[in-house]
Amino acid sequence: MSLSLPGSLPGVDPAIAQTTLHIAIMTDETGWHTARLKKAFRARGAEARCIDLADCRIDTTWEPHGLMLPGFGRTLPDAVFVRGIAGGTFEQVTLRLGILHALRESGVPVYNDARAIERSVDKSMTSFLLHRNGVPTPATWAGESAAFAQRVLMREAAAGRQVVLKPLFGSQGHGLKRLGAGGAHHGALTPLPSLKPYRQVAYLQRYIDGGRPGFDWRVLVIGGRAVAAMRRVGGKGWIHNFAQGAACEAAELDLPLAQTAVRATEALGLDYAGVDLIPDPHDAARPLVLEVNGVAAWRGLQSVTSVDLTAALADDLLLRKLPAQRRDAGGLPQSGEPAVVALHGRHG
Repeated sequence: MSLSLPGSLPGVDPAIAQTTLHIAIMTDETGWHTARLKKAFRARGAEARCIDLADCRIDTTWEPHGLMLPGFGRTLPDAVFVRGIAGGTFEQVTLRLGILHALRESGVPVYNDARAIERSVDKSMTSFLLHRNGVPTPATWAGESAAFAQRVLMREAAAGRQVVLKPLFGSQGHGLKRLGAGGAHHGALTPLPSLKPYRQVAYLQRYIDGGRPGFDWRVLVIGGRAVAAMRRVGGKGWIHNFAQGAACEAAELDLPLAQTAVRATEALGLDYAGVDLIPDPHDAARPLVLEVNGVAAWRGLQSVTSVDLTAALADDLLLRKLPAQRRDAGGLPQSGEPAVVALHGRHG
């Protein structure tokens, strides 16, 4: 299939590019991000439609694919951009991810695909894969035993350290509790709270003090390249999420920060990711990865960078993620060429 991308991507011959691409943006809510994505794809000659995964279904009588996506009739999109997946029961989320798995099995490029999203949504698997791949990250423990979690807490407190209790599935800084030495009870050990709000799973991560004023970094990685970074300063106490009121400041994307963020993204197999990092108080040249977001928002980061992040994401999907035969038909760059092109200038 050839691509209709006249005048927007380098190397595309308008005489060859004849067929319009149809992109499905999977999202449970529309707004700033989806509007920007639709505009970016439209500027590149592709039509994008927002779809809620909850409205999709597997239907083996729906010929020829056995998949029904609203607005696509009996066809499938040329590519899928995953912007958001609504929460729900275990069964609902499993089915929604199953739709993404089925699309990949049907030959549709999914950006990010279900396997990578599953790794990043599960904080315990994220920590395991970071550790396994040698990416610096704070010590982490995850299990179902409250007794074991209490022993970890006591051992860390005895060493003068604190831990952060986090929901296994969660984002935007919600549900975080800091426990251990020097807690809120006049220096006494803060006890392990009930795990019921955490679905009976204890995910504990060693607390890293970011200093005063506290901050962490958010780095956006696209197609294997770190393209922009910011510092998130302040917020709700020691929690520096943009959603918790942190201020966004432009940050230099130095080599250790960029390399660590890229390695974290590669460890989870993500096409794009928002990587949260914090300085290592013992080694200034070794930032630590706190979390990796596989369905990352970029509105806060866009406010402090001149790089057009939405354009970079759209280009990466179209230039790198589409199957090789479609790239060849449209005269697009081969797999060995840059994954994100001309981030300066046209994206500025």
